[in-house]
Amino acid sequence: MLGLSNIEILMQGQALQVEWSNGSSSRFHSIWLRDHSPDADTLSPGNGQRLVRIQDLPSDVRIERANALDQNQLELTFGPENKTVIFDSNWLYRNRYDKVRDEASAPAWTGPAITRWGRELQKELPVASFEEASENAEVLRGWLADIARYGVAKMTDMPIESEAICRVVELFGYVRDTNYGRFFEVRTEVNPVNLAYTGLGLQVHTDNPYRDPVPTLQLLSCLENSVDGGDSVIVDSFRAVEILREEAPELFQVLASQPANFTYTGTGDVYLRSKRPIIELGPDSELLAVRFNNRSLGTLTDIPFDHMADFYTAYRKLAEIMERPELEVTFKLRPGELFIVDNTRVTHGRIGYESSGSRWLQGAYADKDSLLSTLAVLENSKNAQEGVA
Repeated sequence: MLGLSNIEILMQGQALQVEWSNGSSSRFHSIWLRDHSPDADTLSPGNGQRLVRIQDLPSDVRIERANALDQNQLELTFGPENKTVIFDSNWLYRNRYDKVRDEASAPAWTGPAITRWGRELQKELPVASFEEASENAEVLRGWLADIARYGVAKMTDMPIESEAICRVVELFGYVRDTNYGRFFEVRTEVNPVNLAYTGLGLQVHTDNPYRDPVPTLQLLSCLENSVDGGDSVIVDSFRAVEILREEAPELFQVLASQPANFTYTGTGDVYLRSKRPIIELGPDSELLAVRFNNRSLGTLTDIPFDHMADFYTAYRKLAEIMERPELEVTFKLRPGELFIVDNTRVTHGRIGYESSGSRWLQGAYADKDSLLSTLAVLENSKNAQEGVA
């Protein structure tokens, strides 16, 4: 736990500098501090939502007085309201924004909560038992934390019965219904509406890029698998994008700036489409998502003539990187096993298989916000039990 060592009002009250007990310092604007005032008139005690509009705050807000009540409490008085509030120093440190982000100079940066990976994950693929995760909050917390960090995890010891996959989703959130249903069968069909329902090998891909919003989690569970082949393949597209940026920064920029069209017209009553870049960056160049699906790439009509050739060069380069052996993790799902991927990040595919034997998987979609919410609740509970601020 960090404490306050010194405070100083800057810029005639327009800002405050805080020095921490670890020797670092942070600056905060007065308007930011006033907007985040933790008093019951500003933030609802029940849910933390704001009770005031931005225009309710004085445009000339300033810090008139600043006092450290102790190492962990900072008392500020704001003018012209003459409003006094108390901030927790640990909250301020966790939410400081005056910090150097080394990754900011490199487009497609990701924060410390994400670990990019390649084949080395083959030996350390996160896994948890369904029974243990269902009964032990700490096991569930660890499994969800692994998904948040690596974008993928396996689960074992599942009931070998239809719809059991939905019970996994219900450990942390809600099944997302689509035109494929609440869950869907992955079996060989004579006239498939999707190539996933064949024995063909599938290039690694993210699912449903033609949706807006895209399902952010995908799960696949195994009920039968006696075919020769059919192994699952996963690749961390965030790592692939990092390699693309390192080897060909101009091609990285093309895929991050030009819009691709994705479409799906499987049955007569479904026509889905979206327009997004293959590499999606935030306004500060953080890597947010990758949409990569050769089968669902629609007619490209929104890329200018002068950039189309470069787009295809970049698209080919990324596809080749995705198939580098050093990035691939492979495994064969056994009955009672499941894997889950962050569908905005981890691409998945499969090795082709012969029709002899049987292969029966079930799939379902969910959304990452529920997973991250459940993880945050479990982590807050763990921290409270351990007395961590």
